[in-house]
Order: sequence, then C-alpha cells, then structure tokens
Amino acid sequence: MIAMIIGTIGVAILLIGFGLNISNRLSETSKTYLILNIVGSLMAAWYAYEGKVYPFIVLEIVWALVAFIRLINIGRIKIEA
Repeated sequence: MIAMIIGTIGVAILLIGFGLNISNRLSETSKTYLILNIVGSLMAAWYAYEGKVYPFIVLEIVWALVAFIRLINIGRIKIEA
C-alpha cells in the first residue's frame, strides 16, 4: 500500500510539473520544473521497482538522470551582460 501511495504522489508531481510547463507557468529550464521531474520520476521508479516493472524502472531512472544533468548544466551557465 505504501508503494502505491509513493508511486501515485510521484506521478502527480510529474503531472503537476508538466501542467505548469504547458500552461507557461514554469519553463522547461526552470529549477523548480527540473526538481519536480527528478523527485517525481524517482518516486515512480521506486514504485515500479516494488512491482518489478523493469521497463518503467529504466524509463523513470533515465528521466531523473536527464533532469538532473540539465539542472547541473543550468547551474554552470554564466549570464553575460
């Protein structure tokens, strides 16, 4: 039961981020958007792991890694005047 709750919250976090992005409230380069993707996908990956749904584990881990790399790269960008 706890796995389902965590998975549901994770997917909800992903959908909230997606909804805020398509409604132009969060940019896809926004730190908040990327953090929502990282947290949501890791929670969904854990749920998939508990259910032994291996393709979705891979999907969610890759999703989290891509968002994490993007977050790191945004921190490295220097704004020039």
